[in-house]
Amino acid sequence: MDQINSLLHGFSVVLTWYGLGIMLIGILLGILVGVLPGLGGPNGVAILMPLTFTMSPTSGIIMLSCIYWGALFGGAITATLFNIPGEPSSVTTTFDGYPLAQQGRAAESLTMSFTGAFIGALVGVLLITFLAPLLAKFALRFGPPEFFAVYLLTFCSFVGMNSGGVAKTVVAMMLGFGLAAVGMDSMSGEVRLTFGITSLTQGVDFLVAVIGLFGIGEILLTVEKGMDFQGKNANMSLKVILKTWATLPRYWATLLRSAAVGCWMGITPGGATAASFMSYGLAERLSSEPEKFGTGQMEGVIAPETAAHASGTCALMPMLALGIPGSATAAVLLGGLMIWGLEPGPMLFVEQKDFVWGLIASIYLGNVAGLIIVLCTVPLFASILRIPFSIIAPIIVVICSAGAYTIHHSMLDVWLMLLFGVVGYFFKKLRYPMAPLVLALVLGARAEDAFRQTMLASSGSLNIFWSNSLVGSITTLALVLLLWPLLISLWRKRKKWPKRVKAQRV
Repeated sequence: MDQINSLLHGFSVVLTWYGLGIMLIGILLGILVGVLPGLGGPNGVAILMPLTFTMSPTSGIIMLSCIYWGALFGGAITATLFNIPGEPSSVTTTFDGYPLAQQGRAAESLTMSFTGAFIGALVGVLLITFLAPLLAKFALRFGPPEFFAVYLLTFCSFVGMNSGGVAKTVVAMMLGFGLAAVGMDSMSGEVRLTFGITSLTQGVDFLVAVIGLFGIGEILLTVEKGMDFQGKNANMSLKVILKTWATLPRYWATLLRSAAVGCWMGITPGGATAASFMSYGLAERLSSEPEKFGTGQMEGVIAPETAAHASGTCALMPMLALGIPGSATAAVLLGGLMIWGLEPGPMLFVEQKDFVWGLIASIYLGNVAGLIIVLCTVPLFASILRIPFSIIAPIIVVICSAGAYTIHHSMLDVWLMLLFGVVGYFFKKLRYPMAPLVLALVLGARAEDAFRQTMLASSGSLNIFWSNSLVGSITTLALVLLLWPLLISLWRKRKKWPKRVKAQRV
């Protein structure tokens, strides 16, 4: 009942004309971000974050979260109508969404995509409502050793569970740690890695890095591809929507399974993209007609969209309760909270109840509003892609430059943004993951402070990380996840070893 009462209070915070207006603007901007190739959820949130600097933290985070929900909805539009994933998590939606559009069933495909996304987000926000406060209460027992163990668990999870390659993940994370160390040391006051540039004394602003890595990097990659947009039409009507909804019960198992996969991948650092691929693979494997996947199966659009929205929503739970983001977008939002002077973590539920529960309430309302708006505006946003990309790209670059400049009103930030854009371009070309870099940039300094405080308290002894059952279990789990790829490799070699011995004997 405490959570329900707090949620009702959150609705009272959001349900004002100003709050609803902020949500509407955020959703429309988010759908636009999702439709335009070269942007996407993390990019749009990073680029548009300067718009929220004059708002209160509650209004700002509501607008940014609605931009993210809108971007996830918008990514399905381009994936289905143009075979171009507006979001990385929408790649799997193209597998069956575009074939359905070619068969003249684009309206049905989009209706199912948006409905599945809504259900996935609803399951995710229900988990946040009832589990995040309990997790925050549990985290109130944490001291510096426990917090560093949790940070270590997060970093090791990205290394052990990332499918993009261990070496590339480690390189990206080390670069993030190096960038987080630039500026004045918070404990000793010494200046580090500034190379004589006075403006870098305060460090590299994460927002400048994110705008460059995601925004400029994606634009450079898209320009190289030379995209020519040619797509199908979606004749959305109330009759088609209601007819499609009538068939929804037959897919209840796919919806629940995909929502569960998405929630798990959101809480752990799997991300929406991994969740969409995993749920699509499970839907294909458990289908009675797996050979039809890729030719226009409705389950092929329901599964990835449901999982992606569930993952994107649940990624906010560890961010709010522990101060640890579960995705690249959550990492960007975490940086926004720190800019507004809020300290994400368990005390947020105690000291900033209006903020936390206003945000949770806005997720409920934002997804309802997003579902209605996106069903009504598909033709409008799809027509934007008929504008030549040679016009769209310069506009996005100008927006990125203006956003970077307004952070500190410094041209150095604009040049750094362009530099990070080049880095982001090469990261994408070489298939290096971006999320570990952003995570290390945002959490690196906090992890360093927690580690040094722990070492001071223990006189330099690492035994403190096994001094009690709580910190010991977290540290051990972190080390297991760090070594997980090696353990899996050894296990596979062990299974093959008897076969090799038998072959040699023969």
